[in-house]
Amino acid sequence: MTEEEMKKLHCKIDAGVKAAIAAAIERHRKLGQSISIMQDGKIVTLTADEITAIQAKNI
Repeated sequence: MTEEEMKKLHCKIDAGVKAAIAAAIERHRKLGQSISIMQDGKIVTLTADEITAIQAKNI
């Protein structure tokens, strides 16, 4: 596999992982479930309402 093919594959994998994470977070939000994230080196638990606020910032 050439380096160019490796870069393209890496980009596809990265996009797939990001899409899967976004879908999992959205599923938790819709179900009213909290999620835990790492923020400033600490574990923080976000409620479903807080997930919506975080998603709005990242758009």
